[in-house]
Amino acid sequence: MMSDQQEQQRMATIMTPGEREIRIERVFDAPRDKVFALYTDPALIPEWWGPRDQTTIVDEMDVRTGGKWRFISRGPDGSESAFRGAYREVTPPERIVQTFEWEPMAGHVSVETATFEDLGDGRTKVTTVSVFDTTEERDGMLASGMERGLNETYQRLDELLARS
Repeated sequence: MMSDQQEQQRMATIMTPGEREIRIERVFDAPRDKVFALYTDPALIPEWWGPRDQTTIVDEMDVRTGGKWRFISRGPDGSESAFRGAYREVTPPERIVQTFEWEPMAGHVSVETATFEDLGDGRTKVTTVSVFDTTEERDGMLASGMERGLNETYQRLDELLARS
């Protein structure tokens, strides 16, 4: 079991460097190739993407420049909500640029750039910068509970990396 300090170190760092941006940084104890592979494998997404109390269904995931993705999140009560986007750039194992849209708020599309930095000691730093159309959209995302879901997602990814 991790101590409170270790658990705190496992939290993502979330910053707002600009009026329309969210920057997230997190270090994983796994090589870059492995982290990138789990990010881009549709068969493994349900094992780590989303909060623990949700089930993720990969409806579509064509990981290539121009490809599309769509994930359905099912809650414990059976309710469903979907997220979708398109891949603008996929450069293994360094970078993914994609759009992100929560279907209940269709038309509010952010652009996410995820970079995978090899720290040289079997660890990888993943930095994601999301750019929104307006400050209000960025603030809405921050207020949505995304931090809890993000940290649970990354904890689940840690667990999958440890056993794969």
